[in-house]
Amino acid sequence: MKYDALLVQSFGGPEGPDDVIPFLENVLRGRNVPRERMLEVAEHYQHFGGVSPINQQNRDLIAALEVELKEHGVDLPIYWGNRNWTPYLVDTLQQMKADGVGHALVFVTSVFSSYSGCRQYREDTAKAQAEIGEDAPRCDKIRTYFNHPGFIETMTECVNESLAQIPAERRDAAELVFTAHSIPLGMSENCNYVKQLEESCRLVSEATGHAKWRLVYQSRSGPPTQPWLEPDVCDVIRDLAKAGASDVIVSPIGFISDHMEVLFDLDTEAKDTAAEVGLNFIRSGTAGVRPRFVQMIRELIEERLNADQPKLAVGTMGPSHDFCPADCCLYTPQRPRPA
Repeated sequence: MKYDALLVQSFGGPEGPDDVIPFLENVLRGRNVPRERMLEVAEHYQHFGGVSPINQQNRDLIAALEVELKEHGVDLPIYWGNRNWTPYLVDTLQQMKADGVGHALVFVTSVFSSYSGCRQYREDTAKAQAEIGEDAPRCDKIRTYFNHPGFIETMTECVNESLAQIPAERRDAAELVFTAHSIPLGMSENCNYVKQLEESCRLVSEATGHAKWRLVYQSRSGPPTQPWLEPDVCDVIRDLAKAGASDVIVSPIGFISDHMEVLFDLDTEAKDTAAEVGLNFIRSGTAGVRPRFVQMIRELIEERLNADQPKLAVGTMGPSHDFCPADCCLYTPQRPRPA
């Protein structure tokens, strides 16, 4: 299929103290999240000068990807649009239209399928296209890559680096904890989020040869009356210490870069929890701009440009679909907590 641009679509984040509250109001608009919780999250950003690292990480990824595409003869200009902060998606699509872009591939900076990580991005695109009107660029989302060998190899590299930091005599007993953003059960039950996460964790664990692993969640933001995926990473750290563990490696497999949920929720809160209970805490790296991950994005682009290009996937689930079905990642909000 012919495409004339690549759009990197992401979440967005504040770039100064005055941006924090407006940004969070964008994120939480229409959601039943108490204002006290919003202010609590705002304080997390202020710990870092009101600047989310996600925007610079996207700039770095785009720069690395431009080099990768050029070196392999893939001639696609790269654009960048966010859901919740500048550059806003609608402005980016307007610029693409002005530049003559008619049909773009879209790389979403979210690995796993859920309403927030898949369908909502497609809804954002449709809304922006409707605002622009006639001749808005067509946009096709690249398939999810939770079991692409490039992602698995990248995360395996990160975990192996962490395992190497533990003395050999304690390494086999170390607990490997994979984390991902918690989502409401009403969301998780209508998508393959948990199934995909479990497959990725299993594949990475097998590749490292480390059998002691578990999947946990972090960063929940909903009201207490709404059930979300559990267990929470900090609760698990406490439980591991009670069970006699000495070392824990926390791999944020649900995130492709070290943005706020990693820097605060893991590098601050989870690390502090581990220190309180006397557990050696090692936070594993994210994909970021590691060469194999950037190469993977190029491979995903090439498979859409060339019908003869093989769709790479490892494990038992096979490559994900190229085009989402109508009921993909639907969300039924406001599920009551079981009695």
